[in-house]
Amino acid sequence: MPDTPLSAVLRAAALLLADAGVPDPSVDAELLAAHVLGLGRGELQAAAVRGDALGEADARRLDDALARRAAREPLQHITGLAPFRHLELAIGPGAFVPRPETEMVAQFAIDALLAAPAPEPIGVDLGTGSGAIARAMADEVPHAAVHAVERSPEAHAWARRNLVAAPNATLVLGDLADTLAELDGRVDVVVSNPPYVPDAAIPRDPEVRLFDPPAALYGGEDGLDVVRAISTRALRLLYPGGVLVLEHGELQGEGIRALLRADGWLATATHQDLTHRDRVTTALRPPLPADGSAGDADPARVD
Repeated sequence: MPDTPLSAVLRAAALLLADAGVPDPSVDAELLAAHVLGLGRGELQAAAVRGDALGEADARRLDDALARRAAREPLQHITGLAPFRHLELAIGPGAFVPRPETEMVAQFAIDALLAAPAPEPIGVDLGTGSGAIARAMADEVPHAAVHAVERSPEAHAWARRNLVAAPNATLVLGDLADTLAELDGRVDVVVSNPPYVPDAAIPRDPEVRLFDPPAALYGGEDGLDVVRAISTRALRLLYPGGVLVLEHGELQGEGIRALLRADGWLATATHQDLTHRDRVTTALRPPLPADGSAGDADPARVD
């Protein structure tokens, strides 16, 4: 059987994925073909323009990959890689696939670390998942000490792979609500992309609904159970004036600001992503009481 021109293969692949409802079928077809052939996307496009052909063995591998994508398995699970800012992260089942909008969340955390006056600022990523935000902070603020916490053993394994090349990052397997007690009052920035989907909500995209871990998606009746835990924990971790950065759903900004204000946080503000949807809320840890005491029940709480 003669080899098939790569350009024809890509057209057929895009049609197959379009029929399956994949949002960007031409892009995904090219990325899957590039993965099979061990090429960059630009190299693949150049090969198609040159009139290169696809051999039988590679065609079978591509057919298998396309069948998985047509079943709406995430592209990142098939390639084993997820782009995030300047990084390529290892990813697969058991960890939440990093999204482009989370790159903005990482930027807020990075900016706050860069603005911290300490010579070695401390950043904490609570519920790190694949380690995306923590790795971005560690790489882009190399003088910072970054600590990442993940409870899921499956996600922790992916985070370990992604953080191993960051010597200034420390990964902890544990519950974000009660870990890193040794850092209480010393942290400059706490950041999190927590599970925030209400339990009764059904994610629209099959890639999310069928393949992302439920523990990384659902956050209780109103979606804010984990946010409440983060608010309490971050008040203890941060020093007065330290920054909290939270990702959330587009309709949750007002509720999160109210929750944080009730806990005593200052300067709560919600920021939009590049699609003009509310995506990130930031806040400042309040100062200690004027007498310098920690208070009774909560050393970080201001009444």
